[in-house]
Amino acid sequence: MASRYAQFDRSKLSVLPLAERTHDLPLERWLGLDDPVPEFSHPDLEKVAAALRTAKGSGAARILLMGAHVLRAGVNRHIIDLIERGVLDHIAMNGAGVIHDYEIARIGATTESVARYIRSGQFGLWRETGELNDWIVGAAAREEGLGEGVGRRILESSFPHKDLSVLAAAYHHQVPVTSHVGIGYDILHEHPNCDGAALGAASYRDFLIFTKTMERLEGGVLLNFGSAIMGPEVYLKALAMARNVAHQEGREIRHFTTAVFDLVPIEGDIHKELAKTDPGYYFRPHKTILVRTVADGGESFYVRGEHRATVPALRKAILAS
Repeated sequence: MASRYAQFDRSKLSVLPLAERTHDLPLERWLGLDDPVPEFSHPDLEKVAAALRTAKGSGAARILLMGAHVLRAGVNRHIIDLIERGVLDHIAMNGAGVIHDYEIARIGATTESVARYIRSGQFGLWRETGELNDWIVGAAAREEGLGEGVGRRILESSFPHKDLSVLAAAYHHQVPVTSHVGIGYDILHEHPNCDGAALGAASYRDFLIFTKTMERLEGGVLLNFGSAIMGPEVYLKALAMARNVAHQEGREIRHFTTAVFDLVPIEGDIHKELAKTDPGYYFRPHKTILVRTVADGGESFYVRGEHRATVPALRKAILAS
C-alpha cells in the first residue's frame, strides 16, 4: 500500500554540469608529501604512533574514522601513504567523504559555497556528482560495500586526478573503506537518480564490514579525526556487536588505544566524563571514544589541532621510528 502523503517530484529539478559550479577548493589545495605543512607538535603523538606500530606488528586493527573535512584539508596523499605502508588497515567515512574523494579524482576540485547556491536552490545539484548514485546501485547489485564499489570504479576510471583518491588507493591495496550514510545528509540524495534501497543496502554492508574489522581491535588502534557524530556512533554500535560475540567465545576486546583529533577544547581530565549540565558532555568523541569504551583496560589520547597540521604530524611521528 502506498504512502498517504504527497512526495516531492524530483523530475522537476534542474541539475547543472560541474563546469558551471564555482569550486571553493581547487587542486592546489592538496599537499604533496614533501610540501611545507603548518607547524604542529603534541606530546602524545609519539605514543599514538607507537601504538600504531605495535598494532601493525601484531596484525591488530588500525582504524581511521574521519569526517569529510579531513579530505578538504588537502591531506589525501598523507593518508594514502599510510595505507601503502600498511599503517592503516581500515578507513571509515561519511557519505560526504565519498563525494569529495570522487570530485577531487574527477575534476581536481571540490566543495561549493552553501551561501552562494542555496539562494537559487542549486546547492548540490551537479550532474557529474550524481553519477555516484548509479555507481551505488551497481555496488548494491554486486553485493559490494558502498566505499568498496566507488573505490573500484575510481580505480578503473580514466579520471585525471585519481592518484588523489583515498578510496581508489585503499581498494588497490585491499584496505576496506566503509561509508556510513544517513539518508538526507548528502547532496546525492537530492538527485532524481538516488535509489534509497541501494544506498541503504550498500552502506549497511559497509557497517558489517566495519564491525568485522572491529573484531580485531584487541591490541589495536582506533583514530577519530574530526567526526563528531558518525565516528563515535558507528564505533559504539560496532564495538557492542564485536564484544557480544567475543564474550560468547571467551575472548576480550578491551586492551586497545583510541585517539581523537579535533578542534573542540576539552576542559579538565579527558579521561573523565563531564556533567550532563556541561554542554561539553554532548561532544560524543569525548565521552564515547576517550572515556566509556576504554574504561576496562584501554588507553586514550586527545590531540587538538587543524587536520592540515595533525595528519602530517602523525605521519611524521610514525615514520620517525
